[in-house]
Amino acid sequence: MQSGLYVSLSSQMALEKRLTTIADNMANVNTTGFRATEVKFDEMVAATKNKLNTKVAFVSQGNDYLNEGNGELQHTGNMLDFAIKGDAWFALDTPAGQVLTRDGRFTIKDTGELVSIRGYPVLDAGGAPIQLNTTGGEPAVGTDGIIYQGGRQIASLGLFEADVSKGYLRYENSGIMTTDQPRAVVDRFNVGVEQGYLENSNVNAMREITQLIEVNRAFESVSSLMRDSEDSFKEAVQTLGGSR
Repeated sequence: MQSGLYVSLSSQMALEKRLTTIADNMANVNTTGFRATEVKFDEMVAATKNKLNTKVAFVSQGNDYLNEGNGELQHTGNMLDFAIKGDAWFALDTPAGQVLTRDGRFTIKDTGELVSIRGYPVLDAGGAPIQLNTTGGEPAVGTDGIIYQGGRQIASLGLFEADVSKGYLRYENSGIMTTDQPRAVVDRFNVGVEQGYLENSNVNAMREITQLIEVNRAFESVSSLMRDSEDSFKEAVQTLGGSR
């Protein structure tokens, strides 16, 4: 009976974590370049201390991973808005280090430095800040990420890849810091840049709402089961105590 309570408790902890990720996803449904957080749950089998050596299956707290599906591209017409086609990231130089992002809302500082909406320098493939000509007019960017001003090649937008499954941390809105060292994308056959577009969040709002309802129902069901188990345990103790 005690094992049943422990299993129920592990289930509630897992469901609580899923509720947290759903809430975060819903809060970022309109965040440019945001990729939803999913949770993978594994079964943990433990041997209880009894003569039968019974196996009890617990629910793990779950491991976070990013939904790598691309969001829809939205045309803005702004020459400093960029979206990535394919599995790659822009890189920013932040106080915390190099951060990957799919948010391509960039601006040009008075010094000519290309920066993110938060003011962080945008990096080229070599990891250096991109410097543009302040008097060179609006930049034109090809699908390969090369930046032109006045018909001359000035710089190139860096596109990076990393194995996010090895671990990551969120940084501000849609940015992430990966355990795996980001690498510049060399073969751009399946990766490209679209100027004048932004990538919307890949959060499916209707799916998240449906999952929120399902998780709430599951949480309530487990809570009810725990209450019933506790009542049965109390009745058993009272019965045994009264028979002495």
